[in-house]
Amino acid sequence: MKNSNKLYSNIIGKGKPFIILHGFLGMGDNWKSLGSQFAEKGYEVHLVDQRNHGRSFHDSDFSYDVLSADLKNYCDTHNLSSVVLLGHSMGGKTAMLFAAQFPEMVSKLLIADISPRFYPIHHDAILEGLGQLDFSELKSRGAADKVMAKYVSDVGTRQFLLKNLYWKEKGQLALRMNLEVLTDRVEEVGDPLPAFAKFEGDTLFLRGDKSEYISSQDEEIINAHFPKANIVTISNAGHWLHAENPEEFYEAVMTFLS
Repeated sequence: MKNSNKLYSNIIGKGKPFIILHGFLGMGDNWKSLGSQFAEKGYEVHLVDQRNHGRSFHDSDFSYDVLSADLKNYCDTHNLSSVVLLGHSMGGKTAMLFAAQFPEMVSKLLIADISPRFYPIHHDAILEGLGQLDFSELKSRGAADKVMAKYVSDVGTRQFLLKNLYWKEKGQLALRMNLEVLTDRVEEVGDPLPAFAKFEGDTLFLRGDKSEYISSQDEEIINAHFPKANIVTISNAGHWLHAENPEEFYEAVMTFLS
């Protein structure tokens, strides 16, 4: 797909539109197995790559305002209205802002392991490691993993990051994400939801019991922006709660949607 300003997506199933937005340095593909399960329940699931991620276009402009505008364009292009919208981490912040800006377009909002508040930069080591990948030298995923291991000790996190590797041409690896812009604009990812932003519709926040992204102190700010919000805790799960406990995550989502 050429760098037209249209978001890339993988669409699974038929029925009520259900959009899923991945987190920072992720892609829609991270949600494929859960997306397929939602599709089996009568949803048309849109696994969207946000700008500068996955197979979507690269652009030097990067903020929640433009990510929300991209999603509006996507919905308009695909004639989607009254969508179920689920966002994880950075995708959750995009989803929050979109729901506040276009409430009539969102039937139910689900936010996975992120609060509306400000978060300090905490991706430094990851971005540094990705920046050290020299693809004139590296000829395999294993070699890339060895480099990343010096910066990121957790194997699961490295596997998640290295999903961004692809063969640009025969013998030539590359990263799908726009690493230069994401490194340059990383502080945007921690931006809080604007104080005036509010969504009055049905909202579910899901948090991992081992994650520190949503604390009990966050409940007040969540309720200020999302007066109808419920908060559910997923057991045995950290920040990647949908990957760490997919069964319980799926059950919580389906209970909320029904």
